[in-house]
Amino acid sequence: MEDAAEILLSRLIRNARVAALGTIRAEGPNVSMVAFIPKEDFSAFFILVSRLAQHTVDMRKDKHVSLLIAETDDARSDPQTLARVSIRGSAEAMIVGEPGYNPIKKMYLDRFPASAPLFELTDFSLWRIRARGGRFVAGFAKAYNITPETLQSASQR
Repeated sequence: MEDAAEILLSRLIRNARVAALGTIRAEGPNVSMVAFIPKEDFSAFFILVSRLAQHTVDMRKDKHVSLLIAETDDARSDPQTLARVSIRGSAEAMIVGEPGYNPIKKMYLDRFPASAPLFELTDFSLWRIRARGGRFVAGFAKAYNITPETLQSASQR
């Protein structure tokens, strides 16, 4: 991947606050919107979700998920040129008190301070999505397969 594309990928992941979360339901795909934070090296992404939500029920049954992070629509004539990255991964619920939980919670609250009351509710929990690979579209005719190593390299930009 060229340097400019890697820099764009890094900016996209760092600046976006929401993603489309794809999960698997018995009758087919399910997509919902989630707020997220990336791990510093982009090896994982963290979401705070209610166990009552369909996507959480889905993740408990099948850990295979994807995140779609897209550049904000700016009303350009061809929205297909917006940068976006689709990241495939596996989801797992974090346990309060596990190593690394408190720093992730702090990062989440730093980015989304209004979510503080959700951490007090028993049905909300942090989930870790470990990146396995995906596809990055940096614009017209600029598409790249990505690996965990690609994401790690972009995180250093």
